[in-house]
Amino acid sequence: MTTFNLPDLGEGLTEATLLSWLVAEGETIVVDQPIAEVETAKSAIEVPTPYAGVVTKLHGAVGETLIVDEPLITVGAESEAAGSGGSDAAGHTGAEANGTSEAGALSYREEERAGTAPATGSVADPDTAAESSEEGSGNVLIGYGTSTAKRSGRRRRRSGASRPVAVGAAAPGGAVASSPATTVSASRAPRVSSPLVRRLAREHGLTLGELTGSGPEGMILRADVLAAVGAASQTAGVTASSQDAVPGAAPADAPASAPTGAPAAASGSSTTGAAAPAPGGLEVRERVPMSGMRKAVATTLTRSRREIPEATVWQDVDMTEILALRSRLKEQATRDGSAAPSLLALLSRFVLAGLARYPDLATRLEDTATGTQEIVHYDGVNLGFAAQTPAGLVVPVIRHAERLSARALHGEISRLVAEAREGKISGKELTGGTFTVNNYGVFGSDGATPIINHPEVGILGIGRILDRAWAVDGELAVRKVATLTIAFDHRVCDGGTAGGFLNFVATCLQDPASALADL
Repeated sequence: MTTFNLPDLGEGLTEATLLSWLVAEGETIVVDQPIAEVETAKSAIEVPTPYAGVVTKLHGAVGETLIVDEPLITVGAESEAAGSGGSDAAGHTGAEANGTSEAGALSYREEERAGTAPATGSVADPDTAAESSEEGSGNVLIGYGTSTAKRSGRRRRRSGASRPVAVGAAAPGGAVASSPATTVSASRAPRVSSPLVRRLAREHGLTLGELTGSGPEGMILRADVLAAVGAASQTAGVTASSQDAVPGAAPADAPASAPTGAPAAASGSSTTGAAAPAPGGLEVRERVPMSGMRKAVATTLTRSRREIPEATVWQDVDMTEILALRSRLKEQATRDGSAAPSLLALLSRFVLAGLARYPDLATRLEDTATGTQEIVHYDGVNLGFAAQTPAGLVVPVIRHAERLSARALHGEISRLVAEAREGKISGKELTGGTFTVNNYGVFGSDGATPIINHPEVGILGIGRILDRAWAVDGELAVRKVATLTIAFDHRVCDGGTAGGFLNFVATCLQDPASALADL
């Protein structure tokens, strides 16, 4: 038997929360087959297996926090499973002998493929298809892959343990009745926008195949799942009201797991058991465990506040000219079919020019083996930017951003934001930043005191743009004004560096034509 440990999930990640198992004990798996879905501090990902064989043990329960390099799954050879009583007299696997079926797991994997249709007619044996290829899988999503040499030693699945391709009506006891007329459908599986949508549906007991998606080509979005949850809650409320109105009516059977915010919570029960009194006579409505992403945010920001003696400088900026420039670029883009740089892209371009003049703000402070500290300068800038997603706040990173124009920065920002909101962004693209920009003005905030994204030493924020009275050539005028704020690590640089950088960026925004001529 071989035990597969939870692999390295990316830079600085040491744990992950188990969202779901994609396989079951007794099931035969193949190399590179997804076996579990986990949520790290960065995103939700599937973990593929580097081994083939029969699953003998799953280490961990759904919702449990798993540690990197600790056991995840144990896989044994098919001959071992057969010799230990894993097959009954009819040649079925142990899971089938116990009255369970792999049909549910197969259906889930079809769903995880998010719309990939199987070959018409039947479901091909993955081993047979893999043996016909001379190339390795090349899967390197989380640090390991397969090669031709590794595939050459893979066992073929015996005919008696092949994956069922016929699915029928569920019989009593969990057995599945199959017939030639009830083969696996070759139609497209439900398409969802991200793994978080699948998780949300599972938590509320919803079947994705029964939902109608409002996204492109019928894609199921988070809003579709929430709408279905709301409809189910209203139905439950009407049912409960009807029973209350009839004396002696028996209550409806409660579901095994009530949805978050379900009417049952109104009775004072919490997710952890009986209601507990709180200060002021309030009762606990629910307890929500912190997700991996929120724990990562909490850890980073707490460490930043604890270790970094940060100082903040701000400056009001006349944005009238930069807005006029962007308006002209949008008109030009409409004519030639190109994309006009966003305000964040233009701001980022000026920030990068400022960091070239004040490089101390794009460094890191590191401890050495001798107990001293060093300020580490880098050849280039990895620019991070704050982005709000359904799963929470993330900071995608544009690598070597100093090499990109404003238009190219706009393209990278758009790509990374789209991937982050769909839950598809990789951990690599969320780490390695050396400076961060944050446009909190989109939330209606005039200003803020941003917390430095540890271990960086500076972060620049911009508030919303308002019409304000502004002196122009000695006369009052109504101008578009916003507030720029920079928080910096006072151990690395002083107010003169931070103030000089901030004034440079503000000057570029106030007179972008002259600034771009020098960039």
